[in-house]
Amino acid sequence: MGKLAEAVLEKGGEVIGVIPKGLVEKEVAFTGLADLRVVDSMHERKALMADLSDGFIALPGGLGTIEEFFEVLTWAQLGIHPKPCGLLNVHHYYDRLMSFLDHAVNEKFVEAEHRSMILMDENLERLIQKFETYLPPNIDKAKWVLQLSKDQ
Repeated sequence: MGKLAEAVLEKGGEVIGVIPKGLVEKEVAFTGLADLRVVDSMHERKALMADLSDGFIALPGGLGTIEEFFEVLTWAQLGIHPKPCGLLNVHHYYDRLMSFLDHAVNEKFVEAEHRSMILMDENLERLIQKFETYLPPNIDKAKWVLQLSKDQ
């Protein structure tokens, strides 16, 4: 994340860092930021990042990246926020994940409307264009929850 922050700053962009104090104490923090916010926990970190963000783009990453992406996507699914959620699919990194989600739709564990909420592209500019035109699906949450309980 430090390399990404450096690249953004070199291009004149704005970077706000949010990190739990436990990681600061382990000297993991990228301290070259004008705005570094230290919070008590990972939960507080994710909540603050969600509040500060206009949308969410996950680059190829590990379990933490995937977990954080699916958390904000779930919040969007539940109507907690209307912000776009996308994957930058560098070198087709997320192809198999999307195939799995298509399988989950076919098996009726994920609604097609919720699957369609994930914006994806290999090209950052095209992905941002998708963000600019994104409209969250108009899903009747009460009807959806009632249908889930009937299907159980």
